[in-house]
Amino acid sequence: MNILVCGARGFIGSALCASLERRGHRVVKGVRIVTQADEIQIDFAAPADTSRLCAQLDGIDAVVNAAGILREHGEQSFDAVHTRGPIALFDACRQVGVKRVVQISALGVERGTAPYFTSKLAADRHLQSLPIAWQVVRPALVYGTHGSSSRFFRALASVPFHMLPAGGHQRLRHVHADDLAEAIARLLEAQTPARQTLDIVGGEEVEYREMLAIFRHALGFGQALRIGVPGVVIGAATALFEHLPGSMLTRDTWRMLQSGSTADVAATTALLGRTPLGIRDFIAHSEATPLRREALEAWRSYALRFALAITWIWSAIVSAWLHPQAQSLALLARVGLHGTAALTTLYAASALDLAFGLATIFRPGKRLWFAQIALIVGYTAIIALALPELLTDPFGSILKNLPILALLLVLLSEEVRS
Repeated sequence: MNILVCGARGFIGSALCASLERRGHRVVKGVRIVTQADEIQIDFAAPADTSRLCAQLDGIDAVVNAAGILREHGEQSFDAVHTRGPIALFDACRQVGVKRVVQISALGVERGTAPYFTSKLAADRHLQSLPIAWQVVRPALVYGTHGSSSRFFRALASVPFHMLPAGGHQRLRHVHADDLAEAIARLLEAQTPARQTLDIVGGEEVEYREMLAIFRHALGFGQALRIGVPGVVIGAATALFEHLPGSMLTRDTWRMLQSGSTADVAATTALLGRTPLGIRDFIAHSEATPLRREALEAWRSYALRFALAITWIWSAIVSAWLHPQAQSLALLARVGLHGTAALTTLYAASALDLAFGLATIFRPGKRLWFAQIALIVGYTAIIALALPELLTDPFGSILKNLPILALLLVLLSEEVRS
């Protein structure tokens, strides 16, 4: 068959295209920006052009809509990408007589209140009202090695303590991307009854807390410390985190997690002719080492930068306002600084510490790490010569520069070439 897949570059869309091509189908890929010969431009964020859509569907036997977003950004709104664009596509399919149309929706749309759900449901209902051979597929959370949500959950699993929202008892039944792709391919076959709405789920239901433990074990980590976090705290945190670029924690994703993602596996088993993969089958032994490294890299630099930024910023505050100024000036006098020169040096050093702290958060990079290393090495050498008694301080005030230097070397070594 000639099959158009909209959202072909997305996680689900790319897995589906690969599966359909392996089955011998000719796949036309609907994308926002065309770069390959087998692609056509279909941008749901742009105003719908029905006549253009009808022309693009010439010779197409079946259409799969795999377009979707987790977060709104600019013109990429839930209403445009999940509702208005798909509805225009479905109407065009009806006009030109496309034989099969599959809409990839989401499990829980009929009970969900988040805009992600309501926008998907509107498109589902429109397709279900049309006199064509439609299929509405509602998958649970989809797992795949390269999926953004899968990477996010593996990163969370790799952290040595698991923050469990509302205790982490939300019920989930992840479906593997390969099983979802196979299910959709079967729905495109002529012998499969049309006009079905199917929940597609994986072979094992687990709680959110169990999911993290299973992923952690599969990646080769030991048991993590579990910390329950009240739901109201998570709800408040989403208001902050959803404004961070690339954040997976938003008010919508929190609502989606609260509603769970599970259903009866019988329909999926019947469609596939076998039990779908369970969550314990997702991470192969051969994948564990590279995925473990990827999971650690996802959060490690952020943790190191946060600790480093707090150190610089707190040092600036303490030096400028909290530590007795007379004691600071007495130390500076021992290295030959007095009066105005000493005061200028004190506040200039505090300002530099503050600048380093803010830059660590907002403008990290090689130049910053080199500058911080140079400063720490420089003033440590001065202190060692002028104030040698601080080297034997039982609280290690100077010795603590060693782990900070090690931290900076890690950040420096992990910088990619620009």
